[in-house]
Amino acid sequence: MSARATLGGVLASAAILVLGWHLGSSASTSTTTATSPSVPLEPVTPGAPAASAPSAPSSAQPATNASGSFTGQAVGTPFGTMQVKVVVAGGRITDVVVLQATDQGGRSRQISAAADPVLRDEVLKAQSAKVQMVSGATYTSQGYLRSLQSALDQAGL
Repeated sequence: MSARATLGGVLASAAILVLGWHLGSSASTSTTTATSPSVPLEPVTPGAPAASAPSAPSSAQPATNASGSFTGQAVGTPFGTMQVKVVVAGGRITDVVVLQATDQGGRSRQISAAADPVLRDEVLKAQSAKVQMVSGATYTSQGYLRSLQSALDQAGL
Protein backbone atom coordinates (compact mmCIF):
# COMPACT_ATOMS: atom_id res chain seq x y z
CA MET A 1 0.00 0.00 0.00
CA SER A 2 2.84 2.44 0.78
CA ALA A 3 4.44 1.87 -2.66
CA ARG A 4 1.12 2.71 -4.30
CA ALA A 5 0.78 5.85 -2.15
CA THR A 6 4.34 6.91 -2.95
CA LEU A 7 3.78 6.42 -6.67
CA GLY A 8 0.52 8.35 -6.45
CA GLY A 9 2.29 11.18 -4.68
CA VAL A 10 5.07 11.30 -7.29
CA LEU A 11 2.57 11.33 -10.15
CA ALA A 12 0.46 14.00 -8.46
CA SER A 13 3.55 16.15 -7.89
CA ALA A 14 4.60 15.81 -11.52
CA ALA A 15 1.08 16.65 -12.70
CA ILE A 16 0.96 19.74 -10.50
CA LEU A 17 4.38 20.84 -11.79
CA VAL A 18 3.33 20.44 -15.42
CA LEU A 19 -0.12 21.99 -14.91
CA GLY A 20 1.33 24.95 -13.03
CA TRP A 21 3.90 25.50 -15.74
CA HIS A 22 1.27 25.35 -18.48
CA LEU A 23 -1.00 27.76 -16.60
CA GLY A 24 1.89 30.14 -16.02
CA SER A 25 3.02 30.03 -19.63
CA SER A 26 -0.50 30.56 -21.00
CA ALA A 27 -1.05 33.58 -18.73
CA SER A 28 1.79 35.51 -20.35
CA THR A 29 2.14 36.21 -24.03
CA SER A 30 5.85 36.93 -24.13
CA THR A 31 8.56 34.32 -24.07
CA THR A 32 11.66 34.56 -21.97
CA THR A 33 15.13 33.22 -22.46
CA ALA A 34 17.19 31.38 -19.92
CA THR A 35 19.33 33.62 -17.75
CA SER A 36 22.55 32.75 -16.01
CA PRO A 37 21.99 31.19 -12.59
CA SER A 38 24.01 32.08 -9.53
CA VAL A 39 25.88 28.80 -10.05
CA PRO A 40 27.50 28.92 -13.51
CA LEU A 41 26.64 26.20 -15.99
CA GLU A 42 29.69 24.99 -17.85
CA PRO A 43 30.01 23.01 -21.08
CA VAL A 44 31.32 19.51 -20.37
CA THR A 45 33.45 17.62 -22.87
CA PRO A 46 35.14 14.66 -21.18
CA GLY A 47 38.73 14.15 -22.28
CA ALA A 48 38.70 16.89 -24.92
CA PRO A 49 40.17 20.39 -24.97
CA ALA A 50 37.75 23.30 -24.71
CA ALA A 51 36.10 24.07 -28.02
CA SER A 52 35.78 27.55 -29.40
CA ALA A 53 32.37 29.18 -29.51
CA PRO A 54 30.29 28.28 -32.55
CA SER A 55 30.44 30.86 -35.29
CA ALA A 56 27.33 32.65 -36.45
CA PRO A 57 26.00 31.74 -39.87
CA SER A 58 26.97 34.00 -42.73
CA SER A 59 24.58 36.90 -43.11
CA ALA A 60 24.90 36.65 -46.91
CA GLN A 61 23.21 33.22 -47.00
CA PRO A 62 21.38 32.04 -43.89
CA ALA A 63 21.01 28.29 -43.47
CA THR A 64 17.20 28.31 -43.42
CA ASN A 65 16.91 24.93 -45.17
CA ALA A 66 19.18 23.07 -42.74
CA SER A 67 18.45 19.38 -42.28
CA GLY A 68 19.98 16.70 -40.10
CA SER A 69 20.72 15.92 -36.46
CA PHE A 70 22.80 18.34 -34.42
CA THR A 71 24.15 17.47 -30.98
CA GLY A 72 24.36 20.29 -28.46
CA GLN A 73 27.13 20.83 -25.96
CA ALA A 74 26.97 18.85 -22.74
CA VAL A 75 26.15 21.45 -20.09
CA GLY A 76 27.13 20.82 -16.48
CA THR A 77 24.59 21.79 -13.81
CA PRO A 78 24.68 21.38 -10.03
CA PHE A 79 22.44 18.31 -10.50
CA GLY A 80 24.22 16.59 -13.38
CA THR A 81 24.89 17.05 -17.07
CA MET A 82 22.26 18.03 -19.66
CA GLN A 83 22.75 17.37 -23.35
CA VAL A 84 20.24 17.31 -26.19
CA LYS A 85 20.21 16.51 -29.88
CA VAL A 86 17.96 18.46 -32.23
CA VAL A 87 16.55 17.01 -35.44
CA VAL A 88 15.96 19.58 -38.19
CA ALA A 89 14.24 19.12 -41.55
CA GLY A 90 13.99 21.97 -44.05
CA GLY A 91 14.98 24.54 -41.44
CA ARG A 92 12.27 23.41 -38.97
CA ILE A 93 12.84 21.68 -35.63
CA THR A 94 11.12 18.30 -35.86
CA ASP A 95 12.39 16.66 -32.66
CA VAL A 96 14.51 17.22 -29.58
CA VAL A 97 16.07 14.15 -27.95
CA VAL A 98 17.61 14.22 -24.47
CA LEU A 99 20.98 12.46 -24.58
CA GLN A 100 21.94 13.17 -20.95
CA ALA A 101 19.60 14.35 -18.22
CA THR A 102 20.28 15.66 -14.74
CA ASP A 103 20.54 12.66 -12.45
CA GLN A 104 22.14 13.66 -9.16
CA GLY A 105 19.71 11.95 -6.80
CA GLY A 106 16.21 10.59 -7.16
CA ARG A 107 14.52 13.98 -6.94
CA SER A 108 16.68 15.34 -9.76
CA ARG A 109 15.72 12.41 -11.98
CA GLN A 110 12.03 13.04 -11.20
CA ILE A 111 12.33 16.73 -12.03
CA SER A 112 14.15 16.01 -15.27
CA ALA A 113 11.63 13.31 -16.26
CA ALA A 114 8.78 15.79 -15.74
CA ALA A 115 10.46 18.85 -17.29
CA ASP A 116 12.10 17.35 -20.40
CA PRO A 117 8.87 16.51 -22.30
CA VAL A 118 7.37 19.90 -21.43
CA LEU A 119 10.45 21.69 -22.74
CA ARG A 120 10.43 19.54 -25.89
CA ASP A 121 6.78 20.41 -26.62
CA GLU A 122 7.39 24.12 -26.09
CA VAL A 123 10.50 24.13 -28.30
CA LEU A 124 8.59 22.35 -31.09
CA LYS A 125 5.80 24.95 -30.85
CA ALA A 126 8.14 27.94 -30.71
CA GLN A 127 10.69 26.53 -33.20
CA SER A 128 13.31 28.15 -30.99
CA ALA A 129 15.18 27.82 -27.70
CA LYS A 130 13.46 31.00 -26.55
CA VAL A 131 10.83 29.39 -24.35
CA GLN A 132 9.94 29.73 -20.69
CA MET A 133 11.71 27.51 -18.21
CA VAL A 134 9.79 24.93 -16.21
CA SER A 135 9.05 26.16 -12.70
CA GLY A 136 10.82 24.01 -10.14
CA ALA A 137 13.28 22.75 -12.76
CA THR A 138 15.44 25.82 -13.20
CA TYR A 139 18.84 24.16 -13.58
CA THR A 140 17.43 21.37 -15.74
CA SER A 141 15.68 23.93 -17.96
CA GLN A 142 18.76 26.12 -18.26
CA GLY A 143 21.02 23.18 -19.15
CA TYR A 144 18.46 21.86 -21.66
CA LEU A 145 18.02 25.23 -23.35
CA ARG A 146 21.76 26.01 -23.45
CA SER A 147 22.52 22.63 -25.00
CA LEU A 148 19.65 23.12 -27.44
CA GLN A 149 20.87 26.58 -28.43
CA SER A 150 24.35 25.24 -29.18
CA ALA A 151 22.78 22.56 -31.42
CA LEU A 152 20.63 25.20 -33.16
CA ASP A 153 23.75 27.33 -33.67
CA GLN A 154 25.40 24.37 -35.42
CA ALA A 155 22.31 24.02 -37.64
CA GLY A 156 22.43 27.74 -38.45
CA LEU A 157 19.01 28.37 -36.92
